[in-house]
Amino acid sequence: MGRLRKTRSRILRLAKTRLAGIIAINPALDLGNGKDVPAYKNKIKEMEDALAIYNQKLAELDELYNALCAKENILCAFNTEILSAIKGLYGRDSNEYEQAGGTRYSERKSYRKNNE
Repeated sequence: MGRLRKTRSRILRLAKTRLAGIIAINPALDLGNGKDVPAYKNKIKEMEDALAIYNQKLAELDELYNALCAKENILCAFNTEILSAIKGLYGRDSNEYEQAGGTRYSERKSYRKNNE
């Protein structure tokens, strides 16, 4: 099950569009107080890098999740094998089978059709 990648950011797309417009106005625009074209480019680059790292971590998480699911499936099969072995050793109506998590044969409900 793959995690949803955040491949697009509306804010990032807006910033790139705005930067292109600002560069069209004046490539060396400096609005003072650290608000200039190089600072804007730097903020955009930081966001792109963070997004790339985020997507990489999601891919790593997917790999761990797939490994976890595989181990869970192996354990599920082993659970069934253990219960089947106990049923074979002690019988399907034994106390041991019930203690291991099985339902004793004598305790199962019978479903009968009503012939009306």
